[in-house]
Amino acid sequence: MDQENIKVETTGGIEKEALPPPPRKRSRHQKLLLASVAGIAVLIAVIFYYCYFIAPYESTDDAFIDGYVTLVSPRVAGQVARLAVTDNQEVKAGDVLVEIDPRDYETSLSQAKADLAAANSQANQSRAQVKVSEAKVAQAQAAVTAAEAEAQRANDDLKRYQSVESRAVSRSALDLAQAQARSANANLEAAYSQTNAAEAEVVLSEAGVATATAAVQQAEAKLQQAELNLSYTKIIAPMDGRVTARTVQLGHYIQPGQALLALVPKDVWVTANFKETQLTYMKPGQSVELSVDAYPNKKFKGKVESLQAGTGARFSLLPPENAVGNYIKVVQRVPVKIIFDEELPTNLDIAPGMSVVPTVKVK
Repeated sequence: MDQENIKVETTGGIEKEALPPPPRKRSRHQKLLLASVAGIAVLIAVIFYYCYFIAPYESTDDAFIDGYVTLVSPRVAGQVARLAVTDNQEVKAGDVLVEIDPRDYETSLSQAKADLAAANSQANQSRAQVKVSEAKVAQAQAAVTAAEAEAQRANDDLKRYQSVESRAVSRSALDLAQAQARSANANLEAAYSQTNAAEAEVVLSEAGVATATAAVQQAEAKLQQAELNLSYTKIIAPMDGRVTARTVQLGHYIQPGQALLALVPKDVWVTANFKETQLTYMKPGQSVELSVDAYPNKKFKGKVESLQAGTGARFSLLPPENAVGNYIKVVQRVPVKIIFDEELPTNLDIAPGMSVVPTVKVK
């Protein structure tokens, strides 16, 4: 019924205006009741959503794909003779990446082989000299035995001449016996001296053998080093990965320790920098849902592996010094390592540095 006045005909032909009836109070109360019920339902839904979908989780957008990037450097200097890889190429462990001109190292190897042969020859000569010296010792010892026998005979003869009366032996015979005894004793002393000299020569020869053996070992070490240097002219991949940040070119002269390229393996993880206030209930083993910005329609499963023992600022190049000047408290962030629970698809290029949004279920 509208709000306009209603004309009502009464007795006597006089028309009077009548007011509309008042609205019904019951319908207004029903509307208020329905609105209250709807508000309570929305509040319960919000509380339920918060308790089951927000409160049990911690998330951050300060997270990135991380991995061990291996820088490949040469171990010997030289000119690059062959470049076997291109940018972003997949390689396997043991594949040749770069070859250095090997001619200088081949020459060094030949020289080392010649030095080793000369050292072996000298060692053989020293060992032969020891045998010669030992033979001289045996000869000198035999001479000593003969000299001892001759000296014994001459001394015995002298004693026999001296034991008889002077009239039975002539003076000349006695003088001859004395001379022969002195000569035999002198020859014995000379034989002893020759034996000592021969034995000393043996010791000297054995020392020469030790020196020659050391020279052989030194030459063998130089040969091994020459072989290693020659093998180092082929720079091989130490692991499976993808070639990145390549700076080497064909013809470059490279030095040991110079970074030529980097290998990025497929074994990656997530480093998430959570606020310290988000770590109250976070611990290793909790499940994580990972969203990589490059693939927004793909969700990955992971788990918390570990929390760093210190904030990121504490391990920065220039840690903050809070003991000077005015202090303003800033919420710190702690790196958390998150690993993937599933094998990453081969058709997705998930590489270190990509942005990730991890959501950790902490309750």
